Amino acid sequence: MADAATRDAASQLELAVKASYLTKFGPFVEWPATATPGEDTPLRLCVVGEDPFGPLLDDAARDQRVNGRAIALHRLRAVDRERAAECQILFIGGGADQPAHEALQALAGLPVLTVSDPARGARGGMIQFVLQGGRVRFEVDQALAGQSGLKISAKLLALAVRVKRQ
Repeated sequence: MADAATRDAASQLELAVKASYLTKFGPFVEWPATATPGEDTPLRLCVVGEDPFGPLLDDAARDQRVNGRAIALHRLRAVDRERAAECQILFIGGGADQPAHEALQALAGLPVLTVSDPARGARGGMIQFVLQGGRVRFEVDQALAGQSGLKISAKLLALAVRVKRQ
């Protein structure tokens, strides 16, 4: 019984760390001027497909600001180009409604920071979570971000365990 409780606690901690990362990537990304609404408009962090975070993401986003902007969470079952363009950061949860690869195809070339988690069956985001030594880390596909007009800061690139350059 203790093993199951320990695994559940570790899983919840892993999700809490990932949720925290999602709310903290924004200040390290530069979007094209046309991709972000006015300064008074919240930054939209979207989760498409299955949401593994639940209230952990709500808690992590509460009172967080990205360049002075609040974070507004949006949960979507599926995404198309029009809906995706409304998001600045999008976590791809995958699922039956829309597999991860279809969501990524809908986002191709759009200035939306995509985040994926292979542990949840989603690969191919500009930022991809990885577990290394039991700790949550991330990889950055700088080439993919550049193709979408996003600039990832050197500070975030320095924290990544791997960077795919152009």
